[in-house]
Amino acid sequence: MTESPLVRPVPVSGFPEWLPEIRMVEQKWLDLIRQGFERYGFCSIETPSVEPLSVLTAKGETSNEVYALRRLQEDADDASDSRIGLHFDLTVPFARYTAQHFNELVFPFKRYQMQRVWRGERAQDGRFREFTQCDIDVINVDRLPLYFDAELPRVIHEIMTSLNLPAWTININNRKVLQGFYEGLGIDDPPAVIRAVDKLDKVGPEGVARILSGEVGLSARTVDSCLALARMRGTGPAVVDDIKGLGVTSDLLTEGLGELSYVLDSLGNCRPAASSPTSRSLAGSTTTRERSTKESSSTGRTTAASAPAGATRT
Repeated sequence: MTESPLVRPVPVSGFPEWLPEIRMVEQKWLDLIRQGFERYGFCSIETPSVEPLSVLTAKGETSNEVYALRRLQEDADDASDSRIGLHFDLTVPFARYTAQHFNELVFPFKRYQMQRVWRGERAQDGRFREFTQCDIDVINVDRLPLYFDAELPRVIHEIMTSLNLPAWTININNRKVLQGFYEGLGIDDPPAVIRAVDKLDKVGPEGVARILSGEVGLSARTVDSCLALARMRGTGPAVVDDIKGLGVTSDLLTEGLGELSYVLDSLGNCRPAASSPTSRSLAGSTTTRERSTKESSSTGRTTAASAPAGATRT
């Protein structure tokens, strides 16, 4: 009788598993997040773990992160399994879900999803290949009322407070501010500049400047203006005045600053809990950032992302 070979258990890098006491904390957090979403009238949906590769790779920029799925013993004549992959976020599945069920949904549609996602990137401290993403969105058929842009960061503020995390900041930006500012500078391709500025934390100001001058073809003066906006930070409505002080004007920029000002004013009464041991703040930010617990309106106006200090993504 042949004995089975001994298999030594080895953890797979980037795919965490928790001991029972940590799992209990995770479940409590997920319950608190779920309760926070539902308190504001968001309904839960769940989509399959897989989507067609054509959907997942439609934008091209995330194709390197997608895990393709296939059977080891797949049929040579059946290529269906080779055309699916694990979703890397919940935004792409939600877009497909909305299009598929459009005639069955009631708008504005407020939904939340709390599911596992998978990203084929190099595992490192605080970055996993598999993690749970908690995502909320509001979508509408025509124009989405601006108050939803203020409601979403309020939801995350309440949830983060209930989790009693050590220190965190809510970063709020408005894409109209970015695009309008670049249009005011006479830039023909604002999305290319936005993509370059998004790399500020990774490559630094000098790296962004090289991209803007070498790849996008901007003058040195225009590059300096783009970096001045990218570096800008502020707490509360004062950041709007700081942006105006840069001396750039356009109709879209004026519209975006008005929306950003409305959102920040609406959140003026969001304060740390009295028992909070550390500082928490609402900050106006002029760069887009990767989200952890994430929520956004469908218009692309205002995005709010919470960033706990030293926390992993949930």
